[in-house]
Amino acid sequence: MDKWIADLGNGSYKNPILYTDYSDPDAIRVGDDYYMTASSFCNTPGLPILHSKDLVNWEIINYALENVPEKRYADPIHGCGVWAPAIRYHNEKFYIFFPMPDEGIYVTTAADPRGRWSEPIQIFKGAGWIDPCPLWDVDGRCYMVSAYAKSRIGFKSILRLTELSPDCTKIIDMGKDIFDGNVNNQETIEGPKLYKRNGYYYIFAPAGGVKTGWQVVLRSKNIWGPYEYRNVMVQGDTEINGPHQGAWVDTVTGEDWFLHFQDVYAAGRIVHLQPMKWENDWPVIGEPHGEYGTPVSVYKKPDVGAQYPISYIPTSDDFDSYRLKLQWQWNANHTFDWYEMTGNGIKLFAINKEKERCICDVKNLLLQKWAFPKFTADTLLDVKNMKNGDMAGMVHLGIAFAAVYIEKENGIFRIKSKQGRQTFVKEQAFAEEETNLIKDGIETDRVFFRNIVKPAGKGDENEPLWETSLQYSLDGNAFENVCTFIAEAGRWVGVKHGIFCAHEGEGKGGYSEIKYFNYK
Repeated sequence: MDKWIADLGNGSYKNPILYTDYSDPDAIRVGDDYYMTASSFCNTPGLPILHSKDLVNWEIINYALENVPEKRYADPIHGCGVWAPAIRYHNEKFYIFFPMPDEGIYVTTAADPRGRWSEPIQIFKGAGWIDPCPLWDVDGRCYMVSAYAKSRIGFKSILRLTELSPDCTKIIDMGKDIFDGNVNNQETIEGPKLYKRNGYYYIFAPAGGVKTGWQVVLRSKNIWGPYEYRNVMVQGDTEINGPHQGAWVDTVTGEDWFLHFQDVYAAGRIVHLQPMKWENDWPVIGEPHGEYGTPVSVYKKPDVGAQYPISYIPTSDDFDSYRLKLQWQWNANHTFDWYEMTGNGIKLFAINKEKERCICDVKNLLLQKWAFPKFTADTLLDVKNMKNGDMAGMVHLGIAFAAVYIEKENGIFRIKSKQGRQTFVKEQAFAEEETNLIKDGIETDRVFFRNIVKPAGKGDENEPLWETSLQYSLDGNAFENVCTFIAEAGRWVGVKHGIFCAHEGEGKGGYSEIKYFNYK
């Protein structure tokens, strides 16, 4: 089945509500609708917009960014680009604040989250400011809390508050640092979200690290502090490690809930939903244990005042539309001449690549996030319009990466594979790969590729492992295994996989037409 369904159909749900790498989620309620966004790094379109009526069943409805707003993202820059965003609604307008750790803080807006979002405005220029979140106070003034990235600015674990113009087009007061986690047992505090309730200003923020941390809440009667704090959700004896940053939302019936992510290594940062209660103006998130809670695995669904049907993030694609479906993203900033939707497939044009460029750094990889913990994905390529120098096939993209593909040279088709690793030095990515000839002298108009992913136990540090295999077939029945290895997450992201068509050498390439990309 090509879907992950968290709704158990009996009034309860299971975590995660999304077994998909929606890293650093933030969410809001507007009326009886919920909207969520997440990090997208160098992939485009960016800033996914998800919608739900009941906090359990989600669908992807749009992206706020067509491309990353800097020219250098014409090529993949793994781990850079769009980091943890915040989505808010104010005066009948939607806002998304998002950081780019090397460039600054940006804001994009829309009247309708399903429609076109504005060109981003850069309100802070410089490296190291991350995780911005605004709050409009009752007097109309606007504030922004943010954190710092040590890799860009040399320090971390500190939260800063600044004042913005009410329309969020500029910073009018650079403000001050308001909380230092280095001296408060909250090292690596980051991802702050700013709220106001019952006269208190609250900052929800994770600390302790993505895989090993906990949820913290700060509060103060004065937005500038000083802030007191509590740890309000910890892993405890559950399997839900981290529990990392997210969003507090409520329902029309007065319930409170918390969305957050869990880092499960190769499968990425998957999204959980936790019940939340207020005790003496402090939140307790998850299953209560005094002042803090622990994450739940199964729980009754939120009371949102109505019942809604099951929905899910799509995965399989027959490319039977004239518009690319929303589960797909490119490996870098894209242009619309890279592909053509025919209504009966998608033509991927063979975009020129340098021979020395590793497959992980090809800009026109068309990628999906892993959709669930065990699956087989099949695709069919029509290759009769490929030209000499063209290559097309299936790719697995993480720090460990691989591809199996068909290549045309001197009128002859060959099946080849590439396999390699990325390394990162001072946030710059380097990659090496090996190319192997699998089968020579093929006469065919089509080729099938397959990616099999299945759990493979636990690693040395008790982390979940996944085994991934890439295969090919000339008839769609008998598949030959090309490579099998233990998957590794990418830079701050889970593994992505998908399809590509590229061209090496002189002249202009042809194209390959992909007929489907189906999960089972």
